[in-house]
Amino acid sequence: MVSTLTALPARLPPLPPPPPPHQTSHRNLNPLTANLALSSGQPSEAASLLAAAARAGDLRLGRALHRRLLRTEFLDTDAVVANSLLTMYSKCGHVCAAHRVFEGMRGLRDLVSWTAMAFCLARNGQEHEALRMIGEMLESGLRPNAFTLCAAARACFPRELLRSTGGVVLGLVLKTGFWGTDISVGCALIDMFARNGDLVTALKVFDGLIERTVVVWTLMITRYVQGGCIGEAVELFLVMLEDGFEPDGYTMSSMVSACAEFGSVRLGQQLHSLAFRLGLVSDSCVSCGLVDMYAKLHMEQSMEYSRKVFERMPRHTVVSWTALISGYLQCGAQENNVMELFCEMLNESIKPNHMTCSTVLKACANFSDQDSGRQIHAHVVKTSIADVNVVGNALVSMYAESGCMEEARQAFNKLYERNILSISSDIGGAQRSNASWSSHMESMDIGVSTFTFASLLSAAASLGLLTKGQQLHALSMKAGFGSDKGVSNSVVSMYSRCGYLEDACRAFDEMMGHNVISWTSIISGLAKHGHVGLVKEGKEHFKSMQKDHGLIPRMEHYACMVDLLARAGLVQEALEFIYEMPYKADAVVWKTLLGACKTYENIEIGGIAANHVIDLDPQDPAPYVLLSNLYSQAGLWDEVARIRSLMRDQNLSKEIGLSWIDVGNTIHEFRAGDTSHPQAQEIYAKLFALIREIKDMGYVPDTSIVLHDMSDELKEQCLLQHSEKIAVAFGLITTSAMEPIRIFKNLRVCADCHSAIKYISKSTGRAIILRDSNRFHRMKDGKCSCGEYW
Repeated sequence: MVSTLTALPARLPPLPPPPPPHQTSHRNLNPLTANLALSSGQPSEAASLLAAAARAGDLRLGRALHRRLLRTEFLDTDAVVANSLLTMYSKCGHVCAAHRVFEGMRGLRDLVSWTAMAFCLARNGQEHEALRMIGEMLESGLRPNAFTLCAAARACFPRELLRSTGGVVLGLVLKTGFWGTDISVGCALIDMFARNGDLVTALKVFDGLIERTVVVWTLMITRYVQGGCIGEAVELFLVMLEDGFEPDGYTMSSMVSACAEFGSVRLGQQLHSLAFRLGLVSDSCVSCGLVDMYAKLHMEQSMEYSRKVFERMPRHTVVSWTALISGYLQCGAQENNVMELFCEMLNESIKPNHMTCSTVLKACANFSDQDSGRQIHAHVVKTSIADVNVVGNALVSMYAESGCMEEARQAFNKLYERNILSISSDIGGAQRSNASWSSHMESMDIGVSTFTFASLLSAAASLGLLTKGQQLHALSMKAGFGSDKGVSNSVVSMYSRCGYLEDACRAFDEMMGHNVISWTSIISGLAKHGHVGLVKEGKEHFKSMQKDHGLIPRMEHYACMVDLLARAGLVQEALEFIYEMPYKADAVVWKTLLGACKTYENIEIGGIAANHVIDLDPQDPAPYVLLSNLYSQAGLWDEVARIRSLMRDQNLSKEIGLSWIDVGNTIHEFRAGDTSHPQAQEIYAKLFALIREIKDMGYVPDTSIVLHDMSDELKEQCLLQHSEKIAVAFGLITTSAMEPIRIFKNLRVCADCHSAIKYISKSTGRAIILRDSNRFHRMKDGKCSCGEYW
């Protein structure tokens, strides 16, 4: 292709404009009426019918027309009919059939034929083949038109092809005189660069266009939004308005999405007002975007605004319902609110899609509601969407958060094997090209294939499956997705949540650009690994968000500040901060404060926090347990008895604690007092020896956390059998002395286990990394990274 380009003259004569598309009045045709329509015997009628089938994406009708045409001589004698058939198969995504038609057109092939086939290949993951075909076309003497150049740009969407051939395509555009003069070519070039993260060059293409339309403006704005450049997208939108262009529904949807990420209440309200004045609020995409935007802005009464937009929509769809349900979940609504909305949606006879079900499963995970989660699981199996990656990932998280580790692993294994194992064997044994790989990946899931890796990486992180996560990281790089922000963010989060902070930092540093999610992932990872207690610095960063960067803090940022103050022992200041927040604190914030009150034995504020948690989430046993622990520490046994009585009345019980460790690519799970493991005898022998050893070093069992009325000796026995201690003992007898022991726990580690494991790290000289429901504890030489802030 390069040699062909250099042989072209500097300036080609102008090409004739493409012929107008065939108009047809045939609508809602079925194969029978199509056959009757073809009885006129006119090639133009056949081409018209094929064009109608292509526009509708109706492969069944197209095949019926093809069978009817085989009885005529049109396919052998009329290039327009043959090209229409080729285009129909191309637009319906049937590459093999399109290729067979193309191969049968030996004497009829023209520029339209070559271009249609190249587009078909480029759209369906065979970009290398598409570029080869365009090269052959050029060598045959045909000169490309705008559509050919669009196909060439589309074929350069994969990063490696942009690097190797993108410059050649750009040179071809310049030599043929289409630079800046054709909007469709300009859009294709903008997409070619923007999809690979090169927004600077994409903007140069945009600026070079002699004429611009709303479509071009919208494309550029959308690519800025998708690239995380929200400020630039807003500036471009304002310039568009100043130049006299009126945004359409697509433009407004992109801007509303940008505002949701940008977090500007004022801008969001202005966009809503503009959409209303332009009559775009009736557009379902714009309305759904507004529902989502108000929920994400976390302003006062945000969900009231979101609900009003929803209720004023002329027609509710699965997308609008999903946006509303997701909004309530993002705003910290209680699980029963989310489930009630889900039931309302079903009562409207609207069938939930994969995004709806994944959102509801996330709600079940947040509240550890495995009963509702199992019902949703049955529903997604029944409706055949359980295998969609985003649903599979949500199932893994739901079961893991509910402590059902066996079900979580089963869901993950099914997801992993369906997507990865069969493909990686294909890659290793069949010399597949990157294009074929990408095509195969895209055919396996709904949406862009990068979502596949992001979902799987997130699922692996939920279970702490480092080996699987590393394999996914390697496969994503091999598939050419290493530069994708979504995948990269998932890699950072995966390494962090699996206890490999250094690898998480390395993955973050290697990213080509960072967005809000990138920064949130790495900051959250650093915080969970012990970078806490820096109260002054935390306050400064919180203030600078709005003062220096113009970012309005969201609910999660306020929650982080409460967490920072509470863990540092400033529980009174944390309470005052909650009262001054512009949002109503959710159960998570109050539980954070309650946990700190237990650590610092502040009974008064602990009672306030517990009451708030109980009001917000009456079915959660955690506040009762924490408050009971707080009272027992203070020796207030009457209050302890009262709390236990309340739990019995509410039919609440403490969640079962689970700890697990990955050894030899196998997950070993333990419960308190577990004796079911094949190596149980060896494990307990090691554990008894450890306890004797660390007692000599100064370890004293903290029997105050055992709330049952029994002797101290029996209380010690209960403490000895906690799941995290059993997991540590197993790790010591099964892993190399050179590697850290990595333990995962579904609940917050108890104070006694935290103390005992610190002593064990000192006595054995081993690094022990424990991930509980709140954070990582990296213990070495008797010290913990949390600095006792946990």
